[in-house]
Amino acid sequence: MTAKARLLLVEDTPSILRLYHEFLVKLDVELIDAETGRQALSILDETIPDVVLLDLELPDTNGVEILRAIRARALPCAVIVVTAHGSVKTAVEAMREGAYDFIVKPFAPDRLLITVRNAIERRQLETLAAVNDTAKAGRFGDLIGSSLPMLTVYNIIEKAAKSRATVFITGESGTGKELCAQAIHQLSPRSKGPFVAVNCGAIPRELMESEMFGHIKGAFTGAIGTRIGAIARARGGTLFLDEICEMDLALQVKLLRVLQSGEFQKVGGSDTESADVRYVCATNRDPWAEVQAGRFREDLYYRLHVVPCAMPALRERDDDVLLLARHFLRLYAEEEGKSFTDFDEGAIGALRRYSWPGNIRELQNALRNVVLFHQGSQVAEAMLPRLDANAARRATVNAVGATPLRYSGSGVPLGGDREPVKPLWLIEKEAIEAALAACRGNVPRAAALLEVNPSTIYRRKSEWEKERLAPTA
Repeated sequence: MTAKARLLLVEDTPSILRLYHEFLVKLDVELIDAETGRQALSILDETIPDVVLLDLELPDTNGVEILRAIRARALPCAVIVVTAHGSVKTAVEAMREGAYDFIVKPFAPDRLLITVRNAIERRQLETLAAVNDTAKAGRFGDLIGSSLPMLTVYNIIEKAAKSRATVFITGESGTGKELCAQAIHQLSPRSKGPFVAVNCGAIPRELMESEMFGHIKGAFTGAIGTRIGAIARARGGTLFLDEICEMDLALQVKLLRVLQSGEFQKVGGSDTESADVRYVCATNRDPWAEVQAGRFREDLYYRLHVVPCAMPALRERDDDVLLLARHFLRLYAEEEGKSFTDFDEGAIGALRRYSWPGNIRELQNALRNVVLFHQGSQVAEAMLPRLDANAARRATVNAVGATPLRYSGSGVPLGGDREPVKPLWLIEKEAIEAALAACRGNVPRAAALLEVNPSTIYRRKSEWEKERLAPTA
């Protein structure tokens, strides 16, 4: 649950709305007003309240129609019906359509407060029950984990999925932001539509507009045919904009226009197309800091940052590291035809002590290495890459992907005439340096060739420079 319960007040009389605010302020809740049925439905498209206080007599529709719409969309909110026409027939119809409770005007403030408080507590209990079921299973879609931070994420996904509200996922590299976006899509009414992912940092700036909007033949040099952009490919489904803070400012303006109008044009084209898309975006940066630094538009931030979802770092997830490690161990063992099934006590202790600054991706790399180069049914601590727990703990929450795994030598000797196997961090360094040399130091182009975020290269270069300048013991 969020810090405050969210209430949608559907009432066409301004004076009664003011009374609701005066009464409900005692509950410390977030209040959203709607004076018509159409406005209420529009709000329900963008957000999911915990409780709806619904007047049955609205100027443009009967409140029962709003109840039916909530039930049809399977929205997880408790509805309290309020009416001056308190006939038994009306009450029975409202309860049949899914209302939680029924209040007849005029009513005492305490009656309203008690009913709303009970509805909020009911929603909290329902959420807790769902969370407990997830905790027992340890899985939520393709996400794995039963720690409290992950249960919070599951709750956000479950509540946000059924609306069209834009979800803004934040978190360090390797925490599973795209899996979170896929879970939102899979649980949404758009699950049968496409899920299209665009990495805003991996595509060169000059090609990004075409990637987003598409282009017509002859729109620019090299446009030998018509291209369908990501927005059109995601029509009827979900568009996932990964590393959104890497997007060029000029393109941010065009994206904002699409969000506001729901329409776009191909590059070089004049025909207007509909953008029937649900947006989910992600970044490994602090988006508000990017706004303050002038690298991300404030108006676009408010358009996108409707439902925030923070993916926790692996070091914040308690024993989820063991759930994940066992999952990847068995997966890779099956792929490689090995017999590994679990870890011994020493390996379990090492996995728990290390804080995994590279998060799940780093854990995957370590276990892939274990499975490739060792045999047995249990992983021993000696089989794991050397994990510098003290150095890992010094990595801050925002030091994304820092402190790669270090090995004692420059390679693992295999015997005979075969070349030694190089550690992953050294292979990565050589690949980045080769790409930069081929692109004459142009980081975005090198990143596009390597299919990584440019920030990854900048971060690695900074790490190497710090290591070079660090005093030796």
